Amino acid sequence: MFKIRYVSESDKSFWFALDQHLSKREFELKVRDKRGYIISDKDNPIGVMRYNLFWDTTPFLTLIYLEEYSRGRGFGKQAILFWENEMRGLGYKMVMTSTQVDESAQHFYRALGYIERGSLFLDNTPIVQPQEMFMLKIISHA
Repeated sequence: MFKIRYVSESDKSFWFALDQHLSKREFELKVRDKRGYIISDKDNPIGVMRYNLFWDTTPFLTLIYLEEYSRGRGFGKQAILFWENEMRGLGYKMVMTSTQVDESAQHFYRALGYIERGSLFLDNTPIVQPQEMFMLKIISHA
């Protein structure tokens, strides 16, 4: 059974077992600002999700990560829809995310109604990775 809740300080070891990209300081901010979530199957934590605000105005999903054994069971979709509904409730009309073009996540986001709206090439920078694709979804037409 799907459950989602805000991340708390007590989730630190579980969080960092799945998310090695977030700094300790940013984790503290995710807890404080309620911009991080623990995804569970019943009471068993199976994933993490976090966001920030792009240009300080648009919710930008920066990570959703599920334990491998939990993938393909609808938990990711439920988590994204929960987040979108929460963002809509906060008055946002659009949400964004990004993924590398060589990752299959783009198909997951497209199936949820996200559309590609540009990309970023990070060649000749300290961050070496494939092209980053930006995607958005309108969540409110009002």
